[in-house]
Amino acid sequence: MDETTLPLPPDHRLEASTEPAHGAAPGYDVAPPAEVEHDLALRMLYDEQTRLRGEIDEMRKKQEEAGKKGEGGDEKKDENKEGGEDDKEGGDKEGDEDKKPPLKERLAEDGEKTKGWIHQHIFATIGIVAASILLIIGCALLLHYLNSYEDTDDAFVDGHTDPISFRISGIVSAVFVEDTYMVKKGQLLIELDARDNQVAKEQASANYAQAQAGVRAQAPNVPITSVNQGSQVNQADFNVVGAQANVSASEERYHSAVADLQQAEANEANAAREEERYRLLVVKQEVTREQYDQHATDAQAQTAVAASRRETAAAAERAVVQAESQLGQAIVQAKQAKAVTPRQIQEQREMLAQRKAAGLVAKAQADQSQLNLEYTRIYAPEDGIIGDKQVQVATQVAPGQELFALTQTNDIWITANFKETEITRMHAGQSVTVYVDALKQKFEGYVEALPGASGAVYSLLPPENATGNYVKVVQRLPVRIRLNPGQNGYQRLRPGMSVEPKVWLR
Repeated sequence: MDETTLPLPPDHRLEASTEPAHGAAPGYDVAPPAEVEHDLALRMLYDEQTRLRGEIDEMRKKQEEAGKKGEGGDEKKDENKEGGEDDKEGGDKEGDEDKKPPLKERLAEDGEKTKGWIHQHIFATIGIVAASILLIIGCALLLHYLNSYEDTDDAFVDGHTDPISFRISGIVSAVFVEDTYMVKKGQLLIELDARDNQVAKEQASANYAQAQAGVRAQAPNVPITSVNQGSQVNQADFNVVGAQANVSASEERYHSAVADLQQAEANEANAAREEERYRLLVVKQEVTREQYDQHATDAQAQTAVAASRRETAAAAERAVVQAESQLGQAIVQAKQAKAVTPRQIQEQREMLAQRKAAGLVAKAQADQSQLNLEYTRIYAPEDGIIGDKQVQVATQVAPGQELFALTQTNDIWITANFKETEITRMHAGQSVTVYVDALKQKFEGYVEALPGASGAVYSLLPPENATGNYVKVVQRLPVRIRLNPGQNGYQRLRPGMSVEPKVWLR
């Protein structure tokens, strides 16, 4: 079959063989134009395919001619056929090698053919180019999209779950909720028997009233004691002043008595001398006996007066000593009064402070009894849903015993455990799209905060990498994601739901 030059339709390009053309060199010096390199390679493959199809047609014709001969010559025919085919293939190869023009001419010829095909199929060429450009743009956009986010399926809805328990012990008298009940903040949930606590409150209130009465009774004692002690100090000062005046008067009386004594002694001495002189004159009978007796009597009288004055002076001296003693005693008493007064006033103040402290203790006990009475009722701390209920009426409960759990519904977030290699470009404030498996719905949110450590660090048994054989494991870090409020279906979210967050990095 003669080899003919046929146009290169698009459907034949797809059917062309991918094997290189027979006799083609693996490399050549002259490179085809860049815009037709691909079409030129397809054209060469198409030419080789056409040549092989012609050889197959010739072989089929020879087989049909040989089939008309007898069966006895089948084997010989087959041998001749095989030998002929080998010879033909060898001859064809040699002929092809001899007939093929140089590579440069063949490339130029193929380039001319390709250009001709492009001119003949201008719209197909434009379509191919446009499809290539769109494919490149699509790949670039796809790569950009894949690099614009990080996602994970290790995430779930998180929230506050408040354990509800009593602060005091008692018997449950009423339970107002069951599992899955929706409650509002401030709603009564459970109640204890409050009679014992009511009695304790009344007793504490009575003790507080008694303590307040004691404070009121003691409060006036401080100023009263201050006034009384001040009066005593003033009286002691007055006593000192009086004692000093008494000493002064006693000393004056003593000095007067001494002066009188000295005068009496002088008079006594003078009277004694007069009596002696008249006694001599009587002997000489120069004076009368009566005159002598008069002077003798005067001498005796002066002696008695002098003796009396001595006793008066001694008494005055004793009075001075007594007055000085009384003055010393008054001074000591005044000092004692001044020293004792502050202590007595402070003692009254301390007693008042003690009464006040007792009043505070009583008040604290009364307040605690009031709190215990209030603790017999538990109200919902936030809006939420009741779960894990473990209490019934008439149950004896202890302080801190968990009765049920309240899952808050007004404050929820997403905890996404990203790999440490996935948070390289992640930061707070980035937008997040969250897909909730249970609701088959997407929600919008943002990254609220990055964690302070990996989940392994916060675990019950954190890893000890300094001991044993170390095996590197990619860690996960819990990233908190906050959802935008007001979205449709937000109120249906519950802690524990599985989600798939997608953090947009750009």
